[in-house]
Amino acid sequence: MGCEQALLASQSPGSVIPLLQEAQENEGFVSEEAIESVARRTGMPCSTVYGVATFYSQFRLKRPGRHTIRVCEGTACHVLGVGAVLERLTEELGIPVGGTTADGLFSIESVRCLGCCSLAPALMIDDETYGRVTPDSVVEILESYRKESS
Repeated sequence: MGCEQALLASQSPGSVIPLLQEAQENEGFVSEEAIESVARRTGMPCSTVYGVATFYSQFRLKRPGRHTIRVCEGTACHVLGVGAVLERLTEELGIPVGGTTADGLFSIESVRCLGCCSLAPALMIDDETYGRVTPDSVVEILESYRKESS
């Protein structure tokens, strides 16, 4: 694709999602500045770009923590007690699902399935999977990340 074609492609409404994905990949989230930039590049109003960014769950509008905790809420994890694990996790960190700790160390996300049902209840921190997690083991796991970050 030549430069002119690339410029035209970046200005089409269909390029909103790829441009938002690129911004998130570069910054870790979609900032207000990124929304404004995408709006300028596509010729769309900021409100429309914001609407796309908030419609798709893949986009984060807040800077994530240094460590992202993904808690599986799939059927196996649900049946085997992930609710108590999640409650302890949010209590321990003092943030709700979707939040980031004040020190920027942790973010919590809820996911439908991590694909490791035999380890239920399970969670992931960054790329590390933890299985058969209990409310008490959550505290130990978090502490290991806190020590590592000190």
